[in-house]
Amino acid sequence: MQRPRSIAVVLAGGVGARSGLDYPKQFAKVAGRMVIEHTLEVFQRHPRVDSILVVSHADHVDTILGLVHRNGFTKVSRVVSGGADRFGSTWSALRALEAEPETTKLLIHDAVRPFVSHAVLDRCIDALDTVDAVDVVVPTADTIVRVDADEHLVDIPPRQFLRRGQTPQAFRYGPLVAAYRRAEAVGRRDFTCDCGVFLAMTEGAVVAAVEGSNANMKITVPEDLFLADKLFQHRGDDAPFGRDTSELGPRLANRTLVIFGGSEGIGAAMADAARTHGALVHTFSRRTGTDVGERAQVRAALESVRAERGTIDYVVNTAAVLLHKPLTVTTDEELDQVARINLLGAVHVAAESFPHLAASRGGLLNFTSSSYTRGRANYSLYSATKSAVVNLTQALAEEWHEDHVRVNCINPERTKTPMRVRNFGVEPDDSLLSAERVAEVSLRVLVSTSSGQVVDVRRPGVVPDLSAS
Repeated sequence: MQRPRSIAVVLAGGVGARSGLDYPKQFAKVAGRMVIEHTLEVFQRHPRVDSILVVSHADHVDTILGLVHRNGFTKVSRVVSGGADRFGSTWSALRALEAEPETTKLLIHDAVRPFVSHAVLDRCIDALDTVDAVDVVVPTADTIVRVDADEHLVDIPPRQFLRRGQTPQAFRYGPLVAAYRRAEAVGRRDFTCDCGVFLAMTEGAVVAAVEGSNANMKITVPEDLFLADKLFQHRGDDAPFGRDTSELGPRLANRTLVIFGGSEGIGAAMADAARTHGALVHTFSRRTGTDVGERAQVRAALESVRAERGTIDYVVNTAAVLLHKPLTVTTDEELDQVARINLLGAVHVAAESFPHLAASRGGLLNFTSSSYTRGRANYSLYSATKSAVVNLTQALAEEWHEDHVRVNCINPERTKTPMRVRNFGVEPDDSLLSAERVAEVSLRVLVSTSSGQVVDVRRPGVVPDLSAS
């Protein structure tokens, strides 16, 4: 028997009244992309989602069609106009899907929840094998109270029976459309979610609850945009890049990769790994006569590769100088070297790479340090330059968005590299990441469709995995 189709219905009709923005919050930029782009990416990449239907405000249909085309979201079959409220938007989607069999599985999801994981989607799809409706929920850590019209507390329900609802809410098409028809017939639209419609309008309704994730936040108020940006960072080497390396071969084979700082450490590990996937790798470093602090040398290196290969698909800059000493005893020569290599070098590599990457619609990958978030004693200049690299990455991701050039940044935990050994001596292996591990994650970020992201790479257990659930 052929399995029922699974269709994601992404509701993107909100106007952003509570976000403090002068445009809908689904179009706000987080980690280099619009919120809705991140959301659609999740469904585009999920192997069990067959099709995506987007419901939009009529004024923004063309905007969504444009970003669908720009990102290559091939699963998006239609973008339809929604209604004046949540009820109207879902009802518009159901009518657009009227040719679907009753057994088709629908995943109805808020466009402003970009952190939904594949694991949650799998739980919804699986649950619909035995029930007609599913809600995604998480336990509440807060005590929930009920108040009256005068804001007086009237009840404290037992917390063990309370859950916070998220999306997606999942349904078999037939039972859900029947519930909506009954609601339309009696003139009821006072529902805040689709499970509410199903419960009120279906006799003997059963709605299964499946486990959601605390990371599956809904972007509603301005502070949420800041939190979302941090969540993308702390997702680390998990989604949207996944742990599967099977995509590296198709995306690296016969592609030209240039690595500055590729003679040792992470750069050399990336070069070795990329070659195993068929990439045409060219490495440059001060050891081989290319100083990223000298713009002309960066330009010459890139031009030599273009002349040989005809195109440059990816550029990585791992070149850096680590200075571990108090600022007051740092010489002018040392100050100049750190600023010139770590900051100006990143600027030179970016500026000279842009025309090549714009032609190939490729990607640039920078590297920062965990000290960029808060300067550390005896790392003052190093921390300052690495913080600047993060800001450079995020700014260029937006500047180059329309040119289809992706710019991301890797933030590795302490890594066993020759540069670190020279500064700190021999340290316990279990306290450090391996260069090979950082290289693997870095390549996955490099070939991904994401842009503007600062991706943490940590040893297992150092940073909680917020997206696996």
